[in-house]
Amino acid sequence: MGPHWVRKGALMKLTEKIIASLACEAGQKDRLVFDDTVRGLGLRISQTGGKSFLVQYRNALGTKRRLPVGAWGAITLEQARQAAQSVLGHVASGRDPYSERKTEKENAQREADGDKLTLSALLLDWQSIGLASRRESYRREAVRAVSFAFTPLLKRRADALRRADVVSVLDALVKAGKGPTANRTTAYGRACYSWAVKRGKLAENPFERVPSPSDNGSRERVLSDDEIGAIGRSMDELGYPFGPLFKLLMLTAQRRDEVARMRWSEVSTDLTTWTQPGEKTKNKQGHIVHLAPEARAVLVSLPRRTDTDFLFSTNGKTAVSGFSKAKSRLDDIIAEKDGGQKISDWRLHDFRRSCVTWLAGAGFNPAVADKILNHKTATGITTVGKVYQRAEYLVERKQALETWALNVEACCTRVERTENILIFPEAAR
Repeated sequence: MGPHWVRKGALMKLTEKIIASLACEAGQKDRLVFDDTVRGLGLRISQTGGKSFLVQYRNALGTKRRLPVGAWGAITLEQARQAAQSVLGHVASGRDPYSERKTEKENAQREADGDKLTLSALLLDWQSIGLASRRESYRREAVRAVSFAFTPLLKRRADALRRADVVSVLDALVKAGKGPTANRTTAYGRACYSWAVKRGKLAENPFERVPSPSDNGSRERVLSDDEIGAIGRSMDELGYPFGPLFKLLMLTAQRRDEVARMRWSEVSTDLTTWTQPGEKTKNKQGHIVHLAPEARAVLVSLPRRTDTDFLFSTNGKTAVSGFSKAKSRLDDIIAEKDGGQKISDWRLHDFRRSCVTWLAGAGFNPAVADKILNHKTATGITTVGKVYQRAEYLVERKQALETWALNVEACCTRVERTENILIFPEAAR
């Protein structure tokens, strides 16, 4: 027996006639016989009568391999011998035909799977599986951001996205003045592909080692009183649901998605407070939001639907979405009122920063502002103070939001002011 092949089974001089007469013994799953002419060529006979050729050998590491050659009838004994001799010749030269064929099949399957796994399909898989434990708002925003940035490439195979493609798309966002958007898109894309690589769906992550496209740092945009007035006066023309939704964003300084998912069951019967459950907030901490008279007026103006608990819903089943389009409509309304001049580089999230900046200028404790924003750690509180501070500044937060609402109302009605600060904390209602 040569060093490159091994057999286990009867050895006989095979002919076409003998092959035709062979059968599997009763009670056996199959029967294996080997050709005496070409050592290593085997014939497997199944219980059902099927017969197929194989080549059995050991590779350079001594591992036994069995490589199918073909079914008897589809090929002749002579053709099987020729194929076996070719395989054994490759083995003698140090190759492993079994592993080579397996790799070819895997590559072919990968190609077939790759045709199905487009960038769009990958994003949907990531959203439903990879982000299953994340907040619904994060899941939607992550997929939306990448889909928006890479719209022309969504039908391309996910594994065909190259680093050069990624850099080109992100650079275009930066050039369009959307640096922060480019940064978030980079983070979302990197997370998506990293998840796919870990699961074996893809071999490479084109977002890997791509630096943040924009180094603008954290956003510092604060709306001026004139800008707040222009925005606030234009919201009514948006109508329900976005007009009143945007008003509450401005008056409460809460996060966009948290206000959008606001439920009547979370609002006190007298409409003075809104209690956010921890599972719906960004930091997973329950949060009480005081509603100033101006905010309560917004709630009173809302339709009370019987088919949903959401304050803002168009279908009665889910909270409202489509903020980008609504924001664009609001910008157009503002421009029409101001001779075609739009407010530059502002976002809905700027309401939060503008509110706490104004409160600081009005003399409120920064810790109160942190609590209003529902940040995890309020500034200015020592470790010992955190242990003993149980009041959560509820009284001060109520006073601060009511004072801020008065300022917003004054901005929207163009109240003349003779001082830099309109109302001080001690004069609040």
